[in-house]
Order: sequence, then C-alpha cells, then structure tokens
Amino acid sequence: MTGFGKATKEVAGKKITVEIRSINSKQFDLNLRMPSSYREKESDIRKEILSTLERGKIDFLLFTEAATALKKVSLDKEVAKAYYHEIKSLSDELNLDQKDILSALLKLPNVIAAEREEPDENEWEVVKEAFVEALAAANNFRLSEGKELEKDFSMRIGKILDLLEKIAACEGERMQTIKARISNNLAEVIPPDKTDKNRFEQELIYYLEKIDITEEKLRLKTHCDYFITTMKEDSAGRKLGFITQEIGREINTIGSKANHAEIQRLVVQMKDELEKIKEQLLNIL
Repeated sequence: MTGFGKATKEVAGKKITVEIRSINSKQFDLNLRMPSSYREKESDIRKEILSTLERGKIDFLLFTEAATALKKVSLDKEVAKAYYHEIKSLSDELNLDQKDILSALLKLPNVIAAEREEPDENEWEVVKEAFVEALAAANNFRLSEGKELEKDFSMRIGKILDLLEKIAACEGERMQTIKARISNNLAEVIPPDKTDKNRFEQELIYYLEKIDITEEKLRLKTHCDYFITTMKEDSAGRKLGFITQEIGREINTIGSKANHAEIQRLVVQMKDELEKIKEQLLNIL
C-alpha cells in the first residue's frame, strides 16, 4: 500500500501542485489538505481515491502558488472608527501611549475584509488533471512495489517447500530412530524375553500413527500452492493472510510431532520464512 504521486499544472497565473502519499493501514484513512475554495470538490476527490487505492493511510495535498489569491481588499471605515473611539477613550483614561493604535486597529475583527477569488470550472479542470496524474503515479508506485513483493513471496514459499522436501527425506531415519529409542527404553524396564511382542507391536504402531506427519506435509504443500495461485488475484491481501495462518498451523503441528532434532531445525527455518511473509503482507491490499 506504500505509494507516492505528484503532479504540477499551471492555469491563470497559478501553479497548482497535487501530492498523494499512501502507507499501510487496515482501513481506508484519508487526510485531505486543500484550499477552502476547492472544498466543494472534496466528495469527488474522496470517491476517486477510494475507488483507485481502496485501502491505506492516505494524505492528499493540493496547494497553489500565485502572485496573489485575493480579488480585492476593503477597509470598513465605520467599524475602524468605532474601534478607534473606544480604544482612544480607554487610552486616555489609563494614560497610555496612542502611537500604535492604527496597527492595532488593522488586526481587529471585521476591519479588513478580503474576498478570495473562487476558481472557475476551467481552473478546476486543470486541477482535476493534476489530481488524476498524481493518483495514477501513486497507484503505479504501489503496483511496482507489489511486483517486487510478489517475487519475494514466491521466493520464500519456494524455500518453505524446499525445507518440506528435506523433512520428507528425514522421515525414514526418524521412524527408525523412534522405534529404536522406544525398544531400548522398554528393555531397560522389562527384559526382552518377558515382553509381549504382539502387544508391543500394536502399541508401537499406534504411537507411530499418532506422530505421523504425512497429512500435515500434504496440507502444507497444498496451502503453499494455493498461496502462489491467490497472489494472482486482485485485492487478495486478507485472503493471503488467512492462508498464511493455515501454513503456520501445519508447520507448528509438524514441529510438535517431529521428535527429531533435524526436523525441528528445519521447522524453525520454515517459521522464519513465514514470519517474513506475514510482515510484508501488511503492505498488500
């Protein structure tokens, strides 16, 4: 969701600049800063930004530079005189210096009235062109960043799948190690000639089934493939977040069932790659 766009136009002696900045946010959060003369267009601007950028913390800045933004300035003499008489009367009463009365008068409310020039439709069309250009630039910035994130996600999911293959390669040795450990532990308690071999085999098979990770490996691969496919969809950020939760669940289950040092090490590496994906997912629509 990170993006930046800027456009500048000129019309009727004015330089008009539009900037749009966007950063991560779970919601659409728009902050508008623009001259009061354009406020009636705020609704149109908001709708267009929402339609294009959809989500994020977005700052919209529109500002103008001109020789003057004032149509005319008028001095209300009657108001100024009324203020003057009251101030002079107070000054005389308190025996105060009156040399700065004029500067004080000019700062009082309603003494000077300024009429701001309202933009006509031609001016607004130019402003709109700058707005559209800046919005397109911000969106292209986000699309470019999205392509880089797509490469990063694909690389990290690929690493998880590679680690999964290494786990599969450890399976045979893992099972043999577990069988040998159980047999040795039992032999320390019960002499081999006193052991019910059939019952032992049944219990061993039951235990090995409980720690079997075949289903978890299959589901993990399925989730990873689904993640890659979903990346091609529009506005799939939340969906990808749900998929990473499922990927994490399968990785955790493999780790809890492992009973094998090498597999535990590979699981830690998987979790590391997944956490990096989750961090970057915050920047995806």
